[in-house]
Amino acid sequence: MSRTAVVLFNLGGPDGPDAVEPFLRNLFSDPAIIGLPAPVRLPLARLIARRRREEATANYARMGGGSPLLPETEAQARALEAALADRLPGETRCFTAMRYWRPFTEAVAREVAAWSPDQVVLLPLYPQFSTTTTGSSLKAWTAAYRGPGEVRTVCCYPDVGGLARAHADRIRETFEAAGRPDNLRLLFSAHGLPERVVKGGDPYQAQVEATCAAVLAELGPGWDDWQVCYQSRVGPLKWIGPATADAIVHAAEEGRGVLLTPIAFVSEHVETLVELDHEYRTLAAEHGMEVYLRAPALGIAPVFIDALADAVLGALGRDRRPQAACGGRWCPARWGRCPSPFPAPEAAA
Repeated sequence: MSRTAVVLFNLGGPDGPDAVEPFLRNLFSDPAIIGLPAPVRLPLARLIARRRREEATANYARMGGGSPLLPETEAQARALEAALADRLPGETRCFTAMRYWRPFTEAVAREVAAWSPDQVVLLPLYPQFSTTTTGSSLKAWTAAYRGPGEVRTVCCYPDVGGLARAHADRIRETFEAAGRPDNLRLLFSAHGLPERVVKGGDPYQAQVEATCAAVLAELGPGWDDWQVCYQSRVGPLKWIGPATADAIVHAAEEGRGVLLTPIAFVSEHVETLVELDHEYRTLAAEHGMEVYLRAPALGIAPVFIDALADAVLGALGRDRRPQAACGGRWCPARWGRCPSPFPAPEAAA
């Protein structure tokens, strides 16, 4: 009986107060996050981790002391296993590999190798590709995995139907539960990036915008007031924008409420449960906003899990080189940091 291993990549998060500083140190030690030589980057990472420890620990305390990202990701893994059991012959097992905290990529690579799969599908839980997320996880996996099986990679799935429908469902449910308020602006909030990363050929911003367009198409008429914005800025560099905080303030000044949807996050974690639900909600209230709504992350929404299952099945029937869920390369040629070596789409090149 054949064996298929599906490896879900995610960021990871501290599982308790004592893990906060080492988690931050691991994050900022990654050359994909701080692109400096190791003799400079590693001491800087230790310094940033120490300086941010107190504030970060307080944020995680709001969530019980640690991040919910691992249990959320494990729930997605079990749901995906169940979805694939009815559609894929043989035995399928989903593994969770976190980049900056346990279970680390290296340990999961050993676990997968010990299971001896015939085929391996690498599936990031980042729908939009970035060198800072999926790119970093793929690099870590390639360095760590020495086991059997043909390895195939889904590099991105920014505009697949199931992802867009799941977001649209969450938005409608939030809107209906609030009594269908008037004068509302839909804000698609994604984690930001330094502007120079995007200018260097990272396709993340273009893929975020494609996800938003796909969601709007699913929502249909009546959602004409919307904006894409970016959150979680750190450091002195110029980041892509507009900033989510600024978008909220501008909406309040125009007398509008907001409905925020975490368009680049598929699981609840500190950026949704603290930044969106507490910090930005307080900001909105300080500026007199009367209606502040936030759609939940996708979690184990069946239509989203089905989309992940489709991505796995599609990858198994394709070339071993990294590909988008739709097959081949999603990115136009100008996005040179795309990991797919296939020819760029002519229409978008």
